[in-house]
Amino acid sequence: MSHKLLLPNKYKLIGWFLLIPSTILGIYLSFNNFNGFDITVKTFSLFSDELFGKTKFLTFVQADLTNTIVGVLFIIGALMVSFSKEKNEDEFIANLRLSSLLWAVLVNYFLLLIGFLFIYDLAFINVMTYNMFTVLIIFIIRFNYILYKNNKMVSDEK
Repeated sequence: MSHKLLLPNKYKLIGWFLLIPSTILGIYLSFNNFNGFDITVKTFSLFSDELFGKTKFLTFVQADLTNTIVGVLFIIGALMVSFSKEKNEDEFIANLRLSSLLWAVLVNYFLLLIGFLFIYDLAFINVMTYNMFTVLIIFIIRFNYILYKNNKMVSDEK
């Protein structure tokens, strides 16, 4: 993976500051049927399809932005954590980053395939909602776990 596409290391800390609170808020919202705080405002929409209503393009709609804000903060935080350089970025870490990304995509689509085959109705919409975030979550967990294991092994050898 080219180092040119990675953010400087300082963005990793900022990413964790965005990712951890947004994850906690996301979990809170999911346990409350995505109703937690009411931040309803009139906002611009590229596409709006109301239940039993009209389909609208390029319009303004009244919407609760709570889930949008939490989702955007989660994605920005996860991207910063995932694609910021390590302090000692070398070829091993670049290969680990690439293999973790490949592994995350494969595991994500395997889980999605299971969802397509065995989960139906409204539960499937929940699967698709969570699937928006799972590639980044799986990548972050695997990359950092293997990095931690490698660093621990190196420090044990010393």
